[in-house]
Amino acid sequence: MTQPIEPFLTSNVPGIGGQIRTVPEDFQVEERPLYLPCGEGEHLYITITKRGLSTPDLVRRLSSTLGVKAQAIGVAGLKDSRAVTTQMVSLQGVTPEQVSSLKTDDSILSLQILGRHRNRLRTGHHSGNHFRLVIRNVADHAAETVQAVLQQLSTRGVPNYFGPQRQGKRGDNYEVGAALLHDARRREKMNRSQRIWYLNTYQSFLFNRILARRIDQIDRLFVGDWATKLENGACFQVENAESEQPRADRFEISPTGILFGSRVSWASGEPGGIEEAVIAEAGTSKESLVAAAKACGFRGERRAFRIPLTELEWSLSGDVLTLSFSLPPGAYATSVLRELMKISPTNA
Repeated sequence: MTQPIEPFLTSNVPGIGGQIRTVPEDFQVEERPLYLPCGEGEHLYITITKRGLSTPDLVRRLSSTLGVKAQAIGVAGLKDSRAVTTQMVSLQGVTPEQVSSLKTDDSILSLQILGRHRNRLRTGHHSGNHFRLVIRNVADHAAETVQAVLQQLSTRGVPNYFGPQRQGKRGDNYEVGAALLHDARRREKMNRSQRIWYLNTYQSFLFNRILARRIDQIDRLFVGDWATKLENGACFQVENAESEQPRADRFEISPTGILFGSRVSWASGEPGGIEEAVIAEAGTSKESLVAAAKACGFRGERRAFRIPLTELEWSLSGDVLTLSFSLPPGAYATSVLRELMKISPTNA
């Protein structure tokens, strides 16, 4: 099965095309902390702004320079190399004096010591990201088009597709994940993080297919849906869609799709029929996915079909669009860009 192109929410509006990441400064990301260090503990928290340096490369560089193991370095999220990014990092057993001796250069632009904390910074320990993006050489109709697209995304939400980077350069990581589910011997040859990564790519592939089926009703609830609350991520099953719909219209709740696992609940009714149809097309079933997930040791979860677009600002100067906005953790800026550009941002 080939990796399909996901449909657009704003398919009724033409794309503006253009190029992104002409220079790293065209793609700026500032990670928003979930909390600040308490002032005591063995982990020193710092904020680093870097250019052209991915998060794994940053960890390797800090490990080498400071003389600590990579496992002693904690981050909340992974940031791209083709960008200027700011993120918080925790360093176990490192003194402020050691950090002060780090040299800034073309890759590490600045760093700030925040203080000590008792716990290591872990994946997901941030409240979201703020983006400032530049798209160059956009179409002549961009002024009208950008307004129309951003109005829809602000009102209905941004489609919460997993980005193409999950599936690797050839776009087929999910095929490895699908094979691993039923091949215990192959699983045993991988370390746990590798195994989970490939299984997650299969989860995300199926989720994207389910979302593609629901794209025109991304903000509509049906009986049998599992809805998530924006404020805390808690899920509940929808019994009366008509009475719950006003909450969805206010973006207090959203419908979700399944990231299959051993414990997660499947939708019922019409939404459940869509989930079952998608996995049937992929050549599997609920029962086999649940059994395989039990064997592989992951529970699964529900993921919102849409995400809120906040702190939105944009300006157009000639054929250059500058755009800034905030997204919650786990959301991709490319989800906004692809709706505007109508091409894959990875090819722009």
